Amino acid sequence: MKGLLIDTSIYTHALKGDPETISILQQAKEIAICSISIGELLSGFKAGRKEKKNREELAEFIDTPRVRLYGIDEDTAEFYAAILNGLRKKGKPIPTNDIWIASVSFQHGFPLFTKDRHFENISGLMLI
Repeated sequence: MKGLLIDTSIYTHALKGDPETISILQQAKEIAICSISIGELLSGFKAGRKEKKNREELAEFIDTPRVRLYGIDEDTAEFYAAILNGLRKKGKPIPTNDIWIASVSFQHGFPLFTKDRHFENISGLMLI
């Protein structure tokens, strides 16, 4: 498998040692994660009791050679607008952060690896 984009749910499942999640991640040549997922993780860390430990684990993960962090730019915003309008027309809203994550997936041509089923409402999104 060439590469994939993970969302917050996959990072969490991998940390918990979920064998299926880990197996798929091990097959990827590149593991992409976007700044939106990082923000979600940091928010969760702040709400918990192990913020320092969690931040250290995340930093170690991001420093792994196969992991690449993707940001949000004007091109991402174009994908966001198209996805949001498509969901509005269908009457199938999903969380805003997840629209941004899907936008990064489209922009960079990565399939999205997620445990969240609402991504299925986004037409044309490749899912793992």
